[in-house]
Amino acid sequence: MQKDDKKTNRLIHATSPYLLQHAYNPVDWYEWGEEALAKAKKEDKPILVSIGYSSCHWCHVMEHESFENEDVAAIMNENFVSIKVDREERPDIDQIYMDAVQAMGINGGWPLNVFITPDQKPFYGGTYYPPANWSQLLLQISKVYKEKRDDINKSADELARKLAASDIDRFRQSDKNTTFTMEGMDTMYGALASKFDSTWGGVDKAPKFVMPTQWLFLLRHYSKTKDQQALKMVELTLKKMAMGGLYDQVGGGFARYSVDGRWFAPHFEKMLYDNAQLLSLYSEAYSITHDDFYKRIVYETVDWLKREMTGSDGGFYSALDADSEGVEGKYYVWTKSELETVTQNQPPWLSDYYSLADSGNWEHGNNILFIDKWEDDFIKEHQLTKEQLHTALGTAKEKLLKVREERIRPGLDDKVLTGWNAMAIKGLLDAYTAFGDEAFLTLAIDNIHFLEKNLIDEKVYRSFRGQRSPVEGFLEDYAFLIQAYIALYQSTFNESWLTKANAWTDYTQSHFYDVQEGYFHFSGKDAEKLIARKKEIFDNVIPSSNGIMARNLYHLGIILDKMEYQSQAQKMLSQINSLVVGEPAYMSHWGILYSEMVSLMAEIVIVSPELDQVAKELRKNYLPFSLFMGTASQSELPLLVEKTNPEGHSATIYVCYNKTCKLPVHTVKEALNQLQSNSGGTNQPLNLQ
Repeated sequence: MQKDDKKTNRLIHATSPYLLQHAYNPVDWYEWGEEALAKAKKEDKPILVSIGYSSCHWCHVMEHESFENEDVAAIMNENFVSIKVDREERPDIDQIYMDAVQAMGINGGWPLNVFITPDQKPFYGGTYYPPANWSQLLLQISKVYKEKRDDINKSADELARKLAASDIDRFRQSDKNTTFTMEGMDTMYGALASKFDSTWGGVDKAPKFVMPTQWLFLLRHYSKTKDQQALKMVELTLKKMAMGGLYDQVGGGFARYSVDGRWFAPHFEKMLYDNAQLLSLYSEAYSITHDDFYKRIVYETVDWLKREMTGSDGGFYSALDADSEGVEGKYYVWTKSELETVTQNQPPWLSDYYSLADSGNWEHGNNILFIDKWEDDFIKEHQLTKEQLHTALGTAKEKLLKVREERIRPGLDDKVLTGWNAMAIKGLLDAYTAFGDEAFLTLAIDNIHFLEKNLIDEKVYRSFRGQRSPVEGFLEDYAFLIQAYIALYQSTFNESWLTKANAWTDYTQSHFYDVQEGYFHFSGKDAEKLIARKKEIFDNVIPSSNGIMARNLYHLGIILDKMEYQSQAQKMLSQINSLVVGEPAYMSHWGILYSEMVSLMAEIVIVSPELDQVAKELRKNYLPFSLFMGTASQSELPLLVEKTNPEGHSATIYVCYNKTCKLPVHTVKEALNQLQSNSGGTNQPLNLQ
């Protein structure tokens, strides 16, 4: 029987690709919403909330083993109201129930399966279950729910109270420490260095996640201190990641994580949010080192983004599955004979370069393409020039990619998420900053136009797939969008982007900000009421939305000369100052903001009819503690008023700190000298009174 001939459930009307994957299950699935909650109350049944995402391998396994099984589905349908949730569409629901499972002492993960009362209070949960265990658990939960209802209600009420408690209260300091110092940065550096893998880079454990903001912080530490060890840590990590199986050696782009400690075997799913941030990281590394290795990785990753992740209308898709034809990694791996057949007439050293074994270096006789020798060593060993190596590799990759594209592709999650797209805009603009390539800027502007057409009107919406989801964006979406607008202004000097950044900041202040605690809720005030309204402060692979907003406020506060924004940002950081300094692995984006507050942030103002060209020349340099403003003639922005370009000069550049400018100069070299003379400076705390 074809899938199209099977009976469908309610999920057939969903827009989420993950929910649509379950639309042919015999389980009587509901989307999260009033219909399911009302049914549970009416029939007094417990609710199963099953949360996952489209590229989640074990989600697919559990679906195949249990949710496609008629007997298991019958147990679920008789005893529960079953709700499927795409965690990427509804991170608010995922946050609450992930916290609940972890509060039960159970390791979190996906699929996340949580049992809740009809009033949404969790009482039991877990992750993946094999089918026999799952059926047994369902029957046991149903039995206990009927026979010991008072105990369940009591337990659920207590857990709900814990979930509703504020994380800010747990971690905020009673006395606000508004002093940000180099000693604090050194402490953060030491903490990260103590967990560093000096052989393979990254954090010394497996599995290995990329964690971009940790390395971005270390680049800033290097910029302040010129500590070569900090730069070496970043360089080893970036080289080993991109030499490993974690990186798609044929088509570009990074997988989500490596299951081992040497970046060899990835969990093959590719996420937009990882690659967006890695564009920034590799671009910044290039700005410091001018190593063409990093340039190649950026260009190959953008090629992958355009080829496999971009819709015809400019939106960026969310993810690629790990599996194709039901087998993890099948799309990406090669037997040695297969690769040699495809690349015939290629140099004999190609198999050695990619560490191929006759019997396979991975599973089932397959090879993951993996570079285990440093390029200079390989060139010397095989008596090559760098040009010979890369010419041959380029030809081989073209052949391999052509053959690979004839394979059955991994599943594509083609929903467009506002926050993740905005992250990609920032990554592309950081690439534009490093390389000056207009193609990166064009791709970023096409994407923001897609978002403005499809996901933004009087508010920002979370998701689009053929049509806009009715769910309003979360703080993550607003924060990354504001960040993208600020970056667009600094890349183009088009003040309309700045106007939009400021307008959405005002909206976020009025709809998300908690004046009492001084941080932003994850959900807006008009959002659906859940059992808890969370505030996100910890950085994970995706930086925390409060950390992004604090940095937005700081940057906008400087550019627009709004001291209240700068003060608000400093207050947010100061209340968790000790946590940031003490736990940088979980607070690394806050650490970046900390480094900016330690430094004197330069206000670079360019007045020139050749504005873009002058800015490009300046931005070739690594200037992490600088904000760019500019005009071809005149502007009403506070820091540009009365700044002119006297006749006879092609450009005038003002380097300012705290609104106090050095003497205007007329060349990029002179401006860089002024910036260099202040590179060791530190900022004074703002007056928060």
